[in-house]
Amino acid sequence: MTEILTPYTGERGAVIPVLQKVQQSFGYLREDAISKIAKFFRVSESEIFGVASFYAQFRFTRPAEHIVKVCLGTACHVRGGEQIMEAMRRELGIHSGNITEDYKFGVDRVACFGSCALAPVVVIDDKVYGRLTPTKIKGIVDKHR
Repeated sequence: MTEILTPYTGERGAVIPVLQKVQQSFGYLREDAISKIAKFFRVSESEIFGVASFYAQFRFTRPAEHIVKVCLGTACHVRGGEQIMEAMRRELGIHSGNITEDYKFGVDRVACFGSCALAPVVVIDDKVYGRLTPTKIKGIVDKHR
């Protein structure tokens, strides 16, 4: 943590770049990191938290290793997107908005990827999987285990 903070000594306006570097390093803003940043800048922890919570780019919980996004836009919905979401829930044992206990997978529902010709679509990390059926979900998830 010291190696992140040291280059910003005396730069009071550097809170956001420091938060970005800390999140890049740990994957999220841990409570102990917020405390150290507050001490470094000689401000309260609530002030640092206030800055970080204002911006959508910062997160306060550990992210999953693999982010699964299930499209439920119009084309995907019409072509079975809800069944894909249900198959993903069964395979991973979690609902949308949650992370598996081992932090391996997180699942979110999204409105549209703009890949309607491939509907229904799931994106895992940056890989697009299209023309899915519920029976294909296990194989796709297994590729990322």
